[in-house]
Amino acid sequence: MAKTTSKELGTDSIGRLLVKQAVPASIGILVMSLNILVDTIFVGNWIGSVAIAAINVVLPVSFFIAALGMAIGIGGSSIISRALGAEDSSKALKTFGNQITLTLLLTSIFVVGGLYFIDGIIPSFGGKGAIFEPAKIYYKIVLYGVPFLALSMLGNNVIRAEGKPKFAMVAMIIPSLGNLIFDYLFINVLDYGMEGAAWATSGSYICCFVYILWFFLSKNSELKIKFTHFGLNKNIVTEIASLGGVTLARQAVVSVTYLFLNNILFELGGASSVTVYAIIGRMLMFALFPVLGITQGFLPIAGFNYGAEKYQRVRESINTAIKYAMILGFLIFILIMIFPETITSIFTNDGEVLSKAPGAMRWVFMATPIVVIQLIGSAYFQAIGKATPALLLTLTRQGFFFIPLILILPNFYGELGVWISFPIADTLATIVTGYFLNREIKRTLKVTPTVEA
Repeated sequence: MAKTTSKELGTDSIGRLLVKQAVPASIGILVMSLNILVDTIFVGNWIGSVAIAAINVVLPVSFFIAALGMAIGIGGSSIISRALGAEDSSKALKTFGNQITLTLLLTSIFVVGGLYFIDGIIPSFGGKGAIFEPAKIYYKIVLYGVPFLALSMLGNNVIRAEGKPKFAMVAMIIPSLGNLIFDYLFINVLDYGMEGAAWATSGSYICCFVYILWFFLSKNSELKIKFTHFGLNKNIVTEIASLGGVTLARQAVVSVTYLFLNNILFELGGASSVTVYAIIGRMLMFALFPVLGITQGFLPIAGFNYGAEKYQRVRESINTAIKYAMILGFLIFILIMIFPETITSIFTNDGEVLSKAPGAMRWVFMATPIVVIQLIGSAYFQAIGKATPALLLTLTRQGFFFIPLILILPNFYGELGVWISFPIADTLATIVTGYFLNREIKRTLKVTPTVEA
């Protein structure tokens, strides 16, 4: 890989930078999403459709704990990007050390708590009836690997903050390929069932952690931390917490959403409806990979140039990111509208699921072309270190609109009420985010103090 430095974020053309940052991020997300898709296909065909529902029950809990690493990673990376832009390497190094310490402490506490309260947590997230036992098996084993996933998510975001997207891409590909190989070995060859699926997942997390550890110990990283950097600094921890809290709040709301949706769908349509949502959830991760890649690529560009006070470049990065993402969002929308039956049939041959999923999938993806504004808009406030608006805008989509809608609309429209809540919430959140993003641009990005040659 060619040697790159963070300074390129402030000098290269925005279009080129966005492609350079977004393509590796998109590929990494694509491979990770394909891994989740294929993993679901393997589990559905080699273990059964109930196993898909069981994994879907466990995901919000394990992902919430892992999201501690992601939250600390994104929050600290915002500080690191701006510090590198302002040429303050001391703050960047101290921030990275504090990120590692926080991640180790918090994930350890949550894993212990998650294992202790296992019998209460699983039913709360929809793991009832035939779903409970396979969910419990999967949950216990996966939780052992979650700290490695949290550290990997932390490291991945810091790698992006350094302006090294190709290494971040590899870090996302390794666990994906590892999981597929382990899936085949543990489930199909050794016939370990749900235990095999769980060990495959945990093993892939460990593989990713080993690669990221190598990156920071090698010459590829600019951040060479020392033992003294691990000591917690109150100001840095506060800033990490305020910015990382945005990501953590988002994942907390996602977990609560899973809790409500799994229980509501189980009551309305049984295990088959929970499976439908599991399939659609996987497709949301997979289909939106290029949009999420652009959002990931946009973050270090906006953060670095904001820290360097190159405001015209910040404006250009916002406009370019939204334009590219909307084009891709529209293409995704067209494909989902045309092929939902084909997509569903890849996952399962369960007749009840096949009859429900296509219509539900169309509703869920209805607002895809415009929701990109909400994703990039909320990400922008996080990139520039404005935690409060970033938090509020992040919560608008699922917290302020979606959860109330799924609690109200099913009372009038049954299961359809769940599915139509998706595009309504997406549209409302996009309108709100667009308004505040436009206002922020007019207020803070009026001039360009630094004149570029």
